[in-house]
Amino acid sequence: MPITVCRAEHFNAAHRLHNPAWDETQNQRVFGPCNNPNYHGHNYNLVVRLTGDVDPDTGYVYDMKRLSDLIKREVLDRYDHRNLNLDVDDFRALNPTAEHIAVAIWQRLRPHLAAALALSVTLYETERNFVEYHG
Repeated sequence: MPITVCRAEHFNAAHRLHNPAWDETQNQRVFGPCNNPNYHGHNYNLVVRLTGDVDPDTGYVYDMKRLSDLIKREVLDRYDHRNLNLDVDDFRALNPTAEHIAVAIWQRLRPHLAAALALSVTLYETERNFVEYHG
């Protein structure tokens, strides 16, 4: 009986969308205000979903306190109130688009979870713009 459990979190971070292989004109044309050389910030909302069978002994798919602690350690402690381009190793050579951030979060969480659990990450950059990654 697979069921999905979800944990919502949020973090604040700055970034600049920029491709160093392009000149300033092309970066500005493609990324617009998100290419601001002084960066810009977002209040990101994150939803982590785990799908699996309910453990007959605990009644859990996954202990939500453990999930909360895992997200805090692997994501929030690294990304919250940071400049993603400058402060976070995950994006030293990777443009910190919402797509790349969602994949990086998934990659940080996946090794800490049982293989039988399906992991999905939804990242809201704004109320209207969000991405999902299912691995």
